[in-house]
Amino acid sequence: KVHHFPLKSVEVEVQVKGHVATVTSTLQYVNEEELPVEALFVFPLPAEAALCHFSAKIANQEVVAKVQEKQKARDEYDDAISSGQQAFLLEESDASPDIFRLAVGNLPPKESAAVTLIYVIELAVQPDDGLRFCLPAVLNPRYAPSNIDTNNVPKVKSVPACKVPYTLTLSVHIISPIPVSRVESSCSLEPLTYLNTAHTQAKVSLSPGHKFDRDVEMLLYYQDAHQPTAIVEAGVPNGKPGSLMGDSVVMLSLYPEFPPEVANTFGNRGEFIFLMDQSGSMGGSSIRITSCGVLQETLLLLLKSLPLGCYFNIYGFGSDFKYFFYKSVKYTQQTMEEAMKKVEAMQADMGGTEILKPLQHIYSQNNLPDHPKQVFVFTDGGVFNTKEILDLVRTHSRSSRCFTFGIGQGASTALITGMAKEGRGIAQFITSNDRLQLKVMQSLSFALQPAVVDISVKWTLPEGMSVTTLSPPLNVLFQGQRALLYAQLTGEVRNSEDSEGSVTVHYGLAEQPMTSQLSFCLKPSGDTGLGIHRLAACSLIRSLEMEQREKKDESLRVKVVELSVQVGVSSTFTAFLAVHKGSGKPVKGPLVRRTVPVAQACGMFNCFIIKNFRTLNSHKDPYLELISYQKAAGFWDLETRLLDLLGKAEKNLDKQMPAQVDSAVWATVLALIWLHGFRADKREEWKFIALKATSWIHSQKGDTEHHQQTQCRIFQSL
Repeated sequence: KVHHFPLKSVEVEVQVKGHVATVTSTLQYVNEEELPVEALFVFPLPAEAALCHFSAKIANQEVVAKVQEKQKARDEYDDAISSGQQAFLLEESDASPDIFRLAVGNLPPKESAAVTLIYVIELAVQPDDGLRFCLPAVLNPRYAPSNIDTNNVPKVKSVPACKVPYTLTLSVHIISPIPVSRVESSCSLEPLTYLNTAHTQAKVSLSPGHKFDRDVEMLLYYQDAHQPTAIVEAGVPNGKPGSLMGDSVVMLSLYPEFPPEVANTFGNRGEFIFLMDQSGSMGGSSIRITSCGVLQETLLLLLKSLPLGCYFNIYGFGSDFKYFFYKSVKYTQQTMEEAMKKVEAMQADMGGTEILKPLQHIYSQNNLPDHPKQVFVFTDGGVFNTKEILDLVRTHSRSSRCFTFGIGQGASTALITGMAKEGRGIAQFITSNDRLQLKVMQSLSFALQPAVVDISVKWTLPEGMSVTTLSPPLNVLFQGQRALLYAQLTGEVRNSEDSEGSVTVHYGLAEQPMTSQLSFCLKPSGDTGLGIHRLAACSLIRSLEMEQREKKDESLRVKVVELSVQVGVSSTFTAFLAVHKGSGKPVKGPLVRRTVPVAQACGMFNCFIIKNFRTLNSHKDPYLELISYQKAAGFWDLETRLLDLLGKAEKNLDKQMPAQVDSAVWATVLALIWLHGFRADKREEWKFIALKATSWIHSQKGDTEHHQQTQCRIFQSL
């Protein structure tokens, strides 16, 4: 049987200017059949993208789509193809903003069509300062809970990567005010080419023959990327003053810097809850145990890194959920050991991905006084009821923070980034060549920072100008992490000498008042297009959509539709429609419908996990074995198994212990020396383990001055 798939190729061009990327994707369709075809393609896009252009080119004639109310666009599409016209409909999923459906209707036999869509996106800053660009190429099936109307679930045709019938090419052009250091990717790239001697312009492209077994992820690194920036973008010429598209819009990137004595203060407060995806989709059925092996290692590091005196609990979820403790328990040696025994038994054997119910249970538990709740969520994001989950997280964001980890290829950006955004946390994505443990420790360092409170923003502008904030209120600030603000600037500067504005962020940190200020030129930057306007509009649209879901207010829905149509940016209530007059002959009977397949993750992440899998029982990795011996308080006992592990490097370590030094102090010093000497490359992973150990050493009081001096000399040897 011949399978006809009319989509033949996808060509992507990316232009990066600073922190903003404009992505142009051209999809080439060819109808190789004898009858007219309707091609349906359900595919992923980043949830944060502002989709702002959709057009089709047939026989050298281009038709540009317009944004309309969604049901009206659907009706006009149906009318067009039934009357013999060619029509193109692009719409966002009702339940998840990272899934889109493209319908190419009434493509005549042997005819081709090129469909182009353009979106603008902010590049998220990673904890290592890289800017993350990801072109989703994998769409895994989404689990729909029993209470969801399955008629609203997008029908996805998934195939293994090797059977995807179309090709992908991708090129990236980078323009930056500061030099580009490097570009990294889990995919094979052509060499980075600099276009000028200052290294502020560069090009890079995907190597030919890309297989759809992974998303195309790139990390862009700039020199000195932590500088605050402001970009003012002019409105459209002859635009109506006071309207969003008629006025200038500013995008501010702020990087708050906390005083070292505050930023490096990690107390013993906090309730840490780890929600682990144990569904069958975690890595695929072929790695049912090994997927959880990586999570076991991660939980080992997390449990050893927690501060003594905090509270914690661990949940596992699939179709149902379970928890280690009836309620969060105080972190002690006993509770840590009890948790570790349960961690060893974890497997990915709990069925579907039902994340809403365990979250509801977690948030229903009473908050512990002086121990703010910090929820860490590990999942492949294969859920359909995304918006319902985001609404729940947002409802509890005043009392809880949420840190998320998207595991593997095709993890839902709408869920992973959305939960972190609504939960005042950080989102991380774990692909085949990433160490999950490193990224988890980076997020833990943010969770251990003192919470920022009472955030307010004050604008200072020249007389005759006013400001309208388009972003949601700032509700989270982290040390050295970017905070974005969009605002509409109405009015004009009356004299050239008064062309500067400023924004000041006031907040409280560890009971200290703090400020962060940025002054910026009000003169619009040249050659920015309307990307900043569209990102600002997208931010405002998402806020209004969430408010509409909360209040069920029809006037808010109308407002979203009006704004979406005005600025030409997609929303959950609108769609892009383009109609091209074809033969004009009504179609008799149904069109031949072809569903274009999309890649489902397979193989690559599984192999990665298998290669890196180590059960906690076998302790084949001496690094993890050493960490597993550490006590909750931070010290190691001088025991045979520790000496055997350390003795591989040096014999008779117990006999080298100085006189009058406590054996546990000596063991702890040896363990720290081993970590510094043999696992310095993983310093970010074990820094909290070492911090606990050194704090414990300092807390030990010797009986004599000589004892204390000896301990000091040992410690200084580190």
